[in-house]
Amino acid sequence: MTGTPVERARFGAKPPVEGSDGAVVTSHPLATRAGADALREGGSAVDAALAAAAAQLVVEPHMTSLTGGLSLLHRAADGEAGYVNGNVAAPAAPLPGFTGADLTTGRGVPVPGWWPAFREAHERLGRLPLHRILEPAIAIAEEGFEIGPYLWGELYANRASIGVHAEGREAYFADGALLEPGAALRQPRMARTLRRLAEEGDDYYLGDFARAVAAEARRGGGVMVASDLAANRAVQSAPLTGGYRGAEVVASAPPDDGGAMLHEALALLEGFDLASMGAAESSPDTLELLVDVHEEVYYAPPRRSRDEALRRLEPEAVRERAGRLGGRSPGPSAAPPSPGTIHVSVLDAEGNAASLTHSHMASPWVNGLFAEGFQLSGGGSFFQRGMPWPGEKAAVYLAPTIVVRDGAPVVVCGSPSVSLVACVLQGLVRILDFGEPIERAVALPRFGVRPHEPAAGWLPGVTLEHGFDAGVAREFERRSRARGRWTRGLGPWHSLTGNFEAVTRDAATGFARSCADPRRNGAAEAV
Repeated sequence: MTGTPVERARFGAKPPVEGSDGAVVTSHPLATRAGADALREGGSAVDAALAAAAAQLVVEPHMTSLTGGLSLLHRAADGEAGYVNGNVAAPAAPLPGFTGADLTTGRGVPVPGWWPAFREAHERLGRLPLHRILEPAIAIAEEGFEIGPYLWGELYANRASIGVHAEGREAYFADGALLEPGAALRQPRMARTLRRLAEEGDDYYLGDFARAVAAEARRGGGVMVASDLAANRAVQSAPLTGGYRGAEVVASAPPDDGGAMLHEALALLEGFDLASMGAAESSPDTLELLVDVHEEVYYAPPRRSRDEALRRLEPEAVRERAGRLGGRSPGPSAAPPSPGTIHVSVLDAEGNAASLTHSHMASPWVNGLFAEGFQLSGGGSFFQRGMPWPGEKAAVYLAPTIVVRDGAPVVVCGSPSVSLVACVLQGLVRILDFGEPIERAVALPRFGVRPHEPAAGWLPGVTLEHGFDAGVAREFERRSRARGRWTRGLGPWHSLTGNFEAVTRDAATGFARSCADPRRNGAAEAV
């Protein structure tokens, strides 16, 4: 059986898809189609992921930007795996006294890493020509696409910061008024930028593009210069690997430390028989354990190096942390919310896997700055986790993940949003511990995080979607109050709990199966 995406972006439950030659899942149907078409034309999983990510630049400008970051986890069918870190970096000039107030100015604009990682991944791992990879994104930008509900909601909420800039008005305000839901959004300036990248590559990126981005950041009060873009190169590294329930887990490597968080959480959970405890939606003990484990790893200081991550996975360190579960409240988080992130997961017919996360790393259009058709990233928000040295990459908690059994990938996954580590953790537990199919794994209720609750200052807290057993939710909230942890309901299927973008593989048939998460406007497509 094969499936095709619904062309209209929408919230809510989507159908699962299954195919013998792989699958693609993203948070927008047109991006999914771009990736699936790349597979059909003989492209690899990496080609498909890159084509989908380029299309997302166009169809999800509220979530990502060429001025942000991109990181890719890949695993070949022969078992060779790698991680391409294309995250944002600090400029060479210092940013003394950096605070949250800077995030709405040019001082909060980091040095982009999106294109260097994209180009590096394509040159090393791609099969299709670069112009073919970028062709769908260019066509969508030129011809336009229907504005879906998620994009329009963000446009309306941020219309002031968009409308103060000529490029914002050019793209999103027709005849002086904000485009309506369902209207066609055409972005010719963005199309020109993508076409120049396809034709000129780094000559354009390190030339006209770099000068325009740096000038706009400085106009907003920043310190970036064009040479900063040349200095921020993609970094190749080995992924972090570890075991869980007899499977091999392959994840992102520091300073993208979401993978380290995930490994630490799974190491803590390995000592518990979750299957006998019951699923989180029906067991307050399991829900509390998962929240405790997540808080133990999420609120820890960033892991900037592989050695630092591995030290936290040593048996003695795991035992020490396991003894703290349920017995203490974690410290306040220095990690700000980052709703502007998206993910792509791909498995191809040969068994190659790609898990790609990219982002502008801030609230949409947070600074009102634009260059070459793209909003300038507010990703300096991650400087608040710890200011990088000049030119150093930020520590960002991305968690693209691949799970392998008997030498073959069985789960390719990742998530966006401030709750992305919690989202991936819950998704993996539901698949690996409870055997849930992907369509149930994405639909079941989740807990999430939101580091700042105005009524509670910077105390950590938990957000709960509607759908947990009523008795479970009440008991969990009672226990949380007794421990000084705040809880807040989110209603059903809220985007702040992440978006579990996953492709699974049936070991018996070899078929790929996927289902888009109901919390965003995505689609899955099998080939």
